[in-house]
Parts: sequence; structure tokens; C-alpha cells
Amino acid sequence: MPAMTPEILNRDYLPKVPMLAATGAQVISIGKGEARLLMPYSPAIARPGDTVSGPALMALADVAVWAAVLTVIGHKEMAVTTSLTMNFLRRAGPSAIIAEARLLKMGRRLGVGAVELIAADSDELVAHATATYSIPAD
Repeated sequence: MPAMTPEILNRDYLPKVPMLAATGAQVISIGKGEARLLMPYSPAIARPGDTVSGPALMALADVAVWAAVLTVIGHKEMAVTTSLTMNFLRRAGPSAIIAEARLLKMGRRLGVGAVELIAADSDELVAHATATYSIPAD
């Protein structure tokens, strides 16, 4: 199996999360235990007040940590979220969102990661999340 790349994640993994894929989100870079995604702004992810909705931010955070986990465990798509804690820090406004995820700890059965969600138009941190993923047995 080839090494994990942004192209493989965008082609083979993001479409398996249709809610996020419908936003046009893309993996823009990865490193071992790290992933950076971009979700463009559109009315489809907006809530009243012309800002990015909480559910859209949560989906982006979840998938960003999943991508970071996959950079370590490889092509095991059934790694699943066991917890996700989200802190909304400020209004995102009508902005594309950048997700910067990194693993904090990777064990044999669980991976823990953190993700910062940043408004692309202002570079302001709009939300922070931590997530734990269950890693499938070989």
C-alpha cells in the first residue's frame, strides 16, 4: 500500500464522510501525526448571522484528527471517534476555516489529538477541539 498523501486522503477517505465532503473541504498537507485541512466558506455551512455553523466546525475537527491518525496507522479507515470535545472561542464569520491537527499521544488501541480551527481571513483561532480515536486491531 502506498504511503499516505494528501491526494490519497482527498480521493479515498474524505468522500467517505459525505457531510464534510459536500463542503469542499480538502487535506492540504500532512506530516507524521499531523494534518492541515481547509474548508471553504459557503452558504451551505452557514448559520444565521452569516458565520460558520458549529456542526460544520465539529465535522472539520473530527476529520482533521482522523487524517492525523491515518498518517501514523496507515490505510485503516475504520479508526473511529470515541470522544470529541469542542471549545468555541469566537465567531468565525463568513470565512474559510483552516484545521491544524496534531496527535498528542498514539498508542496501540487509542490515539489522542488536538485541532485548532482558524478563520482563514483573519488568522484568528475560532475553536479548539480534542478527539480520541479507537484504532482497529490488525
